[in-house]
Amino acid sequence: MFQGLRLVRPIVWFVTFLGCAAGLFDRASRAVGADDVPRPNIVLIYADDLGYGDVGCFGAQGFQTPRLDRLAAEGKRFTSFYVAQPVCTASRAALMTGCYSNRVSLYGALNHQSNIGIHPDERLLPELLHDAGYATAIFGKWHLGHRAAFLPTRHGFDEFLGIPYSNDNGPLHPIMRDIPSLPLIANEETVELDPDQALFTRRFTDRAIQFVERNRERPFFLYLPHVMPHVPIFASPKFKGRTARLYGDVVEELDAGIGELVDAIDRLGLAERTLIVFASDNGPFLSYGDHAGSAGKLREGKLTTWEGGVRVPCVMRWKGSIPSGSVSHEIASTIDLLPTFMRWAGAAQPTAKLDGLDIRELITGPSETRSPRQSFYFYAGDELHAVRSGPWKLHVPHEYLTVAAEPGQNGKPSNFANLKPESMSLSGLRGIASRHGYRVVATELALYNLVDDPGEQQNIAEKLPAVVAELQQLVEQARVDLGDSLTKRRGANVRPVGSVPGP
Repeated sequence: MFQGLRLVRPIVWFVTFLGCAAGLFDRASRAVGADDVPRPNIVLIYADDLGYGDVGCFGAQGFQTPRLDRLAAEGKRFTSFYVAQPVCTASRAALMTGCYSNRVSLYGALNHQSNIGIHPDERLLPELLHDAGYATAIFGKWHLGHRAAFLPTRHGFDEFLGIPYSNDNGPLHPIMRDIPSLPLIANEETVELDPDQALFTRRFTDRAIQFVERNRERPFFLYLPHVMPHVPIFASPKFKGRTARLYGDVVEELDAGIGELVDAIDRLGLAERTLIVFASDNGPFLSYGDHAGSAGKLREGKLTTWEGGVRVPCVMRWKGSIPSGSVSHEIASTIDLLPTFMRWAGAAQPTAKLDGLDIRELITGPSETRSPRQSFYFYAGDELHAVRSGPWKLHVPHEYLTVAAEPGQNGKPSNFANLKPESMSLSGLRGIASRHGYRVVATELALYNLVDDPGEQQNIAEKLPAVVAELQQLVEQARVDLGDSLTKRRGANVRPVGSVPGP
């Protein structure tokens, strides 16, 4: 019934010209592979802290997302799509490498004091696509290291406009004071300090459209990791006040901007040559209450490995290739995007070990297509918390965060009035809890059937000992391979993080 984590073996695909009676295949639009499929443009849109229940077709309430809903109607909606970890840097490290973030040793969320980042030997998604002839750009939040050696332009991107870490890492932080100005970087130069965050969505949307227009005649990879709706949240004057709360305004502006980008792709005649992928980097920051999103029917949110922290809304569209209105309930993840994109692009696979799988058939096949992914691991930092295989998810005993009291109001976290100065110096899980209005609780060994119980409410471990035993074998495999600080295990196949001398 269960299989261990399947790893993609390195495969090198070569791009060439083929002559035939019908003429030559254009290198900019065709790649030679086993199925000889078109090389698509790739647009990857990543929201920040957007919850599973924050998109209309996933059950959003109080605001509307008509353009994302239309994208799903014209393509495919994925209902069991996962990020590797429920926090910013770790999630993005996995997205860019096709690996669990633990394999590349990037956890948590880097800040302005961090001297670490993505290792220079890691071959990232933009590097691989760039080498395959793609124009590459990122507009938004990077968060894989802010020192020069770690910047996007050192890792395969031709263009960068955005911020190096989260938008709260500056004077507008909801809790902490005396943080230096937030930099806006163009390529490798700081061009503004403390930019107007109400204009982030507008500015990044405009740059994305300009990039597509300039590169319409060649394959391109556009990475649009929007800053919003990570706290502190802002909407432009055009959208502020449009819904009953600011969070809804912010999401509706994101949706409208995505719609403008899609319209530009369609207007340029690129719809059948462009794969569009939309997802979020993790679940909602629930402690922030009316400035946070919703995990819908799922349990908990950001910073936890319960479904609300790691299962995110995902829609994909590629006209003529992805069946319109299809829905996949199969397990898939951001770590699967790199090997999948590489095959469509005719690009060389990294020689280092990957955790992602080729999910081309899952993406382009009908709704009933099965995923090649048989299992998925859930880490928080260097702690292994859970594993999923098929409908089953097993949590091993661990501590996690839950909102301490009533959710926060007006951009402040829960329990903000009782925040004590000494909380700022605390580290680890309890430090996060004390600063952001959470409390630390523990779960015992727990088994859930996510098909019947997506909210992880009914622990059926005692009823199904054989299933628990099968999943515990997978847990042990992960501990050997990737490590687990809860059991003091060091992974046998982890790679180093990048580091530079301090300032």
